[in-house]
Amino acid sequence: MVVTEEIGVPSWDLYELSIPCTVFGKPQPDLADPWYDLRLCGTGGGAEDGPQGLSLRTRYGLDDLVGADTVIVPSVPDPCVEEGRPLPPELVTALRRAYEAGARMVSLCTGAFALAEAGLLDGRRATAHWMHTAQLAERYPKVDVDASVLYVDDGDVLTSAGLTAGLDLCLHLVRRDLGAHVANQLARRMVVPAHRPGGQAQFIEQPVPLGDDEGLAPVLEWAREHLDRPLTVADLARRAAMSPRTFYRRLQAATGATPLQWLLHQRLGRARSLLESTDLPVERIGELSGLGTANNLRHHFLKHLGVSPGGYRRAFPGARATREGRPRT
Repeated sequence: MVVTEEIGVPSWDLYELSIPCTVFGKPQPDLADPWYDLRLCGTGGGAEDGPQGLSLRTRYGLDDLVGADTVIVPSVPDPCVEEGRPLPPELVTALRRAYEAGARMVSLCTGAFALAEAGLLDGRRATAHWMHTAQLAERYPKVDVDASVLYVDDGDVLTSAGLTAGLDLCLHLVRRDLGAHVANQLARRMVVPAHRPGGQAQFIEQPVPLGDDEGLAPVLEWAREHLDRPLTVADLARRAAMSPRTFYRRLQAATGATPLQWLLHQRLGRARSLLESTDLPVERIGELSGLGTANNLRHHFLKHLGVSPGGYRRAFPGARATREGRPRT
């Protein structure tokens, strides 16, 4: 992980710094062994306390980014965002070198500005904290900035919105690397949801309303618990005591997705979790997720994830559950 400002770290930036440390820095041998090897790589060697009374001293430097499997930029100094102050050129060079060496590149919040400055977001969809997405789009017109999503997974380059969305993305990385069971258990220890998004290959939209339309939350929670049923927009609207048109409009405003898109995201997420953590046959997973037949399940996996259900299951060879869906001990 890159530490871009070792002297005078603003207290509000400590949250983004602490997220990767919490997720990746503490060994969890009972969940996966070996766990991640997290190294903090600084842009300098600050030894003085800044005006906030905080300083970070790191053992590793930017040269250590080359050869890493994953590089995380949690944020950049506020003046680089608000005032357009240039980022350290050695940081930009190190990010390019790490990417060229095969590293997976990840940004949290304003860290997207560093990836964009290095040219790693050109032609890609990306996001950042909604307060800074307009600046990101204006400063880097080659980047397809999406302010409506929690995070964007573009394969080897991933970006997240600010604050808690960074935790969503880090848990998503654990889910990608080690499977749903490990990510779920880690999230439980952190007392947070295992994943709020639906898990799309290119980007993940907010699947539940956040703040401005809490009235939708109960019906969406009910829908997630009954994905094996043939749910329709009319069914959900009736349960929410709304007309279908009103339900459609409010759900799209709250999540950025239409009702059918939202349902498909949830069904794919349920199918992925079952493939990762159970030995259930594909036909049964299609039924439990509401995606229907094995052929229909395969169609949606190939279209949205670029892999067959069988291929997806083989990518997660970790602990399986019994055919009843209960994890083995």
